[in-house]
Amino acid sequence: MTIDDLEAWLRLAADRLHESAGRLTQLDQAIGDGDHGTNMDRGFSAIVAKLDAAREAATPAGLGADGSPDPAGLLRLAGKTLISTVGGAAGPLYGTAFLRAANAVATRSELSAEDAVAALDAAIAGIAGLGKATVGEKTMLDALNPALEAARAAVANGEDGPAVLAAAADAAEAGATATIPMLATKGRASYLGERSIGHQDPGATSSALLLRALADCSGAG
Repeated sequence: MTIDDLEAWLRLAADRLHESAGRLTQLDQAIGDGDHGTNMDRGFSAIVAKLDAAREAATPAGLGADGSPDPAGLLRLAGKTLISTVGGAAGPLYGTAFLRAANAVATRSELSAEDAVAALDAAIAGIAGLGKATVGEKTMLDALNPALEAARAAVANGEDGPAVLAAAADAAEAGATATIPMLATKGRASYLGERSIGHQDPGATSSALLLRALADCSGAG
């Protein structure tokens, strides 16, 4: 994937988050603060605003260390924007994920399937470290970790980039659904105890949405 592909992903993700804001908020109202959809919509709208401003000024949206546009620069822009505009836990968690992903591909002008796996691995490590969470606690990691495992398996099987990202998106969606019977032990949802059972985690849902948008932009949709 090129920097243009990544920009297309961020724009598509923003559109889908806007369309899904009501559903994400409804999920969050059941077990959280009730603002996940609104927050994610606001954060990605801010990213698109920066992309639009760069386009109007005829300047690159994401710059690398040498001052030229590169994928890591665009991912870094997205991460910083999310941290500064998204409230609650989602801003720091998703922002950190994008920043860690940027560091993982800092020397790449284009991203291979292997690079995508490395970026996802780094993003997950950032989220797990910041949130002090692991798989099975009804968080976004329950979508992202299966996605990483599926992507790694697809790469090992010699699949091309679109197939790798499609496998990741499929696994993330299944992982998000699998949070429904889980007992939440992290975040605000953990305060509900057994009442958190029976509700799909909003963070896992938005994570799956982002990965599906990425797969669709790669030609895997």
